[in-house]
Amino acid sequence: MAYDMTDTLGEFLRARRARISPEQAGLPVGERRRVPGLRREEVAQLAGISPEYYLRLEQGRNLNPSDQILAGIAAALQLDEDAVAYLHRLAHPAPPARRRRARARGDQGDLQPLLDSWPATPAYAQGPGGRVVAANRLATLLCPFFAVGHNPLRAAFLEPEMRSLYPQWDDMTAKAVSGLRAMLDLDDADPELLETIGELTVASDRFSTLWARREVRRRDTGRTRFDHPVVGPLDLRYEKLSRPQTRQLVVVYHADPDSVSAERLLLLGSL
Repeated sequence: MAYDMTDTLGEFLRARRARISPEQAGLPVGERRRVPGLRREEVAQLAGISPEYYLRLEQGRNLNPSDQILAGIAAALQLDEDAVAYLHRLAHPAPPARRRRARARGDQGDLQPLLDSWPATPAYAQGPGGRVVAANRLATLLCPFFAVGHNPLRAAFLEPEMRSLYPQWDDMTAKAVSGLRAMLDLDDADPELLETIGELTVASDRFSTLWARREVRRRDTGRTRFDHPVVGPLDLRYEKLSRPQTRQLVVVYHADPDSVSAERLLLLGSL
């Protein structure tokens, strides 16, 4: 059974409205509030639209807001660039014809030979459902859940070993969920990915909390720290390379040249 875990415009607006305080919005605090965040009327005031119009947006009764209106709402809710792009995707979903074209994918190809040609660089590839479809030896030595057949997102929340492998587990999981929402194909989400989101929403309080925040932040590059049980701490850079035609994501880790982490990564590969 696939879960429909994609967002609606109203859900996104309500969640983000609850996360902006009057002080953050530059409004007088006034009387004590029963619920956190801004009221609908306050968002409408800041966005320069009528409260009735904004209410219709949250209720899903107006599905064609102009770019100017969306810009005002984005400013009122203090959305960053990734969240603004997500807002537009929710407000202007693709027509059914485009969705049908999106499902007509070509041959996904075999990335395994390419990844194997990088023996000193951990790398793996995920399919549209989040499952690893190719991985080199060093990636599986770095983390067993980077091996073919595993789902790293699911493992991050449900496998105890991941908490010890990632010393900054809270930060890692927050980035994983905000990045997932930024990359989620609202028009043609993979059923396996939706199944995983539904499972994690039920099985992991941490995931459920993060998912309800509706943070949207795409991170194609960054740094991750590992506390490896064999070679010790590793401070690695990561790169996420999208392959839109096949809906695959290639994740590559590498250490700074001549660093301690680079030496330890070489040691790991020699085991």
